[in-house]
Amino acid sequence: MEYNPNSIQDKVILITGALGQIGTEISTSFLRQQAKVILTDIVLDKKEAIIKTFNELNISVDNYLFTTLDITNEDSCEEAVKLAVEKFNKIDVLINNAAIDAKFDMEGSSKVNKSRFEFYPIDALRKSVEVNLIGTVIITQVVCRQMLKQGHGNIINVASTYSVVAPNQNLYDFGNGISNYKPVDYIASKSFIPNFTRYLATFYAQDGIRCNAIVPHGIFNNHPEAFLKNWSKLSPMGRMCNREELNGPFSFLVSDASSYMTGSVVNVDGGWTAW
Repeated sequence: MEYNPNSIQDKVILITGALGQIGTEISTSFLRQQAKVILTDIVLDKKEAIIKTFNELNISVDNYLFTTLDITNEDSCEEAVKLAVEKFNKIDVLINNAAIDAKFDMEGSSKVNKSRFEFYPIDALRKSVEVNLIGTVIITQVVCRQMLKQGHGNIINVASTYSVVAPNQNLYDFGNGISNYKPVDYIASKSFIPNFTRYLATFYAQDGIRCNAIVPHGIFNNHPEAFLKNWSKLSPMGRMCNREELNGPFSFLVSDASSYMTGSVVNVDGGWTAW
């Protein structure tokens, strides 16, 4: 077989939040490249629709596994890892994708808490910290135990531009007299990801485990015209990211082509953080 460092064939990849927008896209991409994928989420409500897509793409059921996972619960994490290892014998890659996020697309905007910072409910902040920060730590601890047994591993954290820069709240002003804000819970809970990435990278560098992060921003998902208009003014590229544009960066970090990369935080944001 011809050597291809970009190949991810037979890599075993566990993805948290796999039934969300990013998770579904990259899971499908990995499987189309002959990787093995464990799709985990707290609720598997979209499982049948995703399996239908897999069948249409002639993806073998032998190459994937669905399992429920609550990343804030250690027993749940241990069970998911156990099932993954029973099916595929190892976990090469962990992708920490699960997170609570206030989205301004058509589906999510009605659920966004519109409180200004000085009135933002602390319980909402605690919930996001419990999932986005503590949950990410718990699942990573459990998977690292398995990776240490194997003698190798690869962790990819999903950060956000709002873990690198502050939100430009003008993005959420739609000129209709209704105040909208990107809330503090997401910024507070995701800001730890870049340094958590560096921590893991340096902590496990001698153990064959590397860790990098991807910083996506603004994945188009049927956003209202007012939002898109604001985005075009504030983004250097003048448009949101198409979800398939994440597949290349993720596949690169999964592959051996990135074998000398650890502790890196890779922006995939259309230049948003360059301004």
